[in-house]
Amino acid sequence: MANMTVDHSKCKGCGLCTTVCPRELIKLRTDIRTPKGYNPAECSDITRCTGCGLCFLMCPDCAITVEK
Repeated sequence: MANMTVDHSKCKGCGLCTTVCPRELIKLRTDIRTPKGYNPAECSDITRCTGCGLCFLMCPDCAITVEK
């Protein structure tokens, strides 16, 4: 099982990670904001994450960590 986390202090809510997730698990949260005022990304179902790392590679702000 993989673990995908988003550092809210770095995430700008650009949504690039949402476009590359092959299982469409990453969504932008609309109910919270980061310290900088952005809607952060989050994995909607971590049990289905394969840990492929595409979100990590796409993130321009290095806000995503993927561990297998």
